[in-house]
Amino acid sequence: MPKRQGENTSLGEVLKEFIQANRLQTGLDKVSVQEAWHSVMGEAISKYTTAVKLDRETLHVNLTSSVLREELSYGKEKIIKLVNDELGKDLIKKIVLR
Repeated sequence: MPKRQGENTSLGEVLKEFIQANRLQTGLDKVSVQEAWHSVMGEAISKYTTAVKLDRETLHVNLTSSVLREELSYGKEKIIKLVNDELGKDLIKKIVLR
């Protein structure tokens, strides 16, 4: 990315261009979703979470407790909204609890 004469570019802009040019956004989103899940759901639910994976617009969450899985299944829409709010964008359209 050549620098033009007299142009000031912020570090944030350079990083955004680098991420777009190298198609890294999808990988960053997958990591961000995992962090957002643990942040939104808290330590109690995180203890029972074995995997959080984003595949296209679907969030796959593996849980070790069938009782917790059943309880969370009643609030899927709210969970989707909370995680998307934490991420600052609408990445998740569907959630699958296993």
